[in-house]
Amino acid sequence: MAERIASGHARAAAPRRGLFELLRIYLERHAQTFVSSLGRMTRQPLATFMTVAVIAIAIALPASLELFARNARAATGEWHQALDISVYFKREVRLAKAEQLAGNLRARPGVADVRFVPADAALREFREFSGFGSALDALTENPLPHSLVVRPSAQHAAPADIANLQRYLQNWPEVELVQVDREWVTRFHSMLDVLRRVVTLAGALLALGVLVIVGNTIRLDIENRRTEIEVTKLVGGSDAFVRRPFLYSGAWYGAVGGLLAWGLVSTGVYLLSAPVARLARLYGSSFSLQGLTWPTVAILVGGGAALGWLGSWISAARHLRAIEPRA
Repeated sequence: MAERIASGHARAAAPRRGLFELLRIYLERHAQTFVSSLGRMTRQPLATFMTVAVIAIAIALPASLELFARNARAATGEWHQALDISVYFKREVRLAKAEQLAGNLRARPGVADVRFVPADAALREFREFSGFGSALDALTENPLPHSLVVRPSAQHAAPADIANLQRYLQNWPEVELVQVDREWVTRFHSMLDVLRRVVTLAGALLALGVLVIVGNTIRLDIENRRTEIEVTKLVGGSDAFVRRPFLYSGAWYGAVGGLLAWGLVSTGVYLLSAPVARLARLYGSSFSLQGLTWPTVAILVGGGAALGWLGSWISAARHLRAIEPRA
């Protein structure tokens, strides 16, 4: 009985060992093709570099535009950080009345902060920073009114909430003008949204260009190895077996192109960081130019490899069918 059980276990283990052996051989062949395809590319350095450089430029262009949009949005701040509303009272409004209205506004729901600026303080600030101090000395009275700087809460920073608050303030009989200081930011962010759509369209077109570049490169490679392919098919090699090295070559082209695109974009960020920082300091900002994040780099390299694989598969599937061994 024990011998029969042992024999049964041995028979059950034999197919299992055969499956593992087939899997090992399959992975080894893919690893060999993966490495050999890279070696074949390095034996043609100039042609490989030209192909990779074109792919890198095609990938770097939309990546640079996306990075510009991201930095521009960060430089202008988030939506709720640019929602100051300036309220200018009529000149005949007295100081006590303006302070009372400021206190009433602080108690209104949806208002995070209200800063009251008396007319005298506004004149002193204007005298200090305008450079017209001597000219202002000739004035017999203060031409500036009392004003408020109102900041809505982040929970009430939607455009509809801001419009309602603006209408509420404009209906005050004591108010001369209500100015929403974030309107330029809103317009700029709208332009950035348009730019993001342009980046998406440009990325799609350039991705198609990468497919064409890789496909044409693989087509030339297939033509150069036509005799080798015919011999391989003559001895029984399948289309999948013949196609495999070309697929890995396409993936290598795309991945290396993604890495080179990362280098191009990073070089541009490095060259622009110092001038952008100086410009930001002139406006009293500590903004610094941000480069590509690691997830974005992974997307560039992985996306490039995927596009290269797809382009080579399309080209190889089309052209290998036309190559048959001659009898």
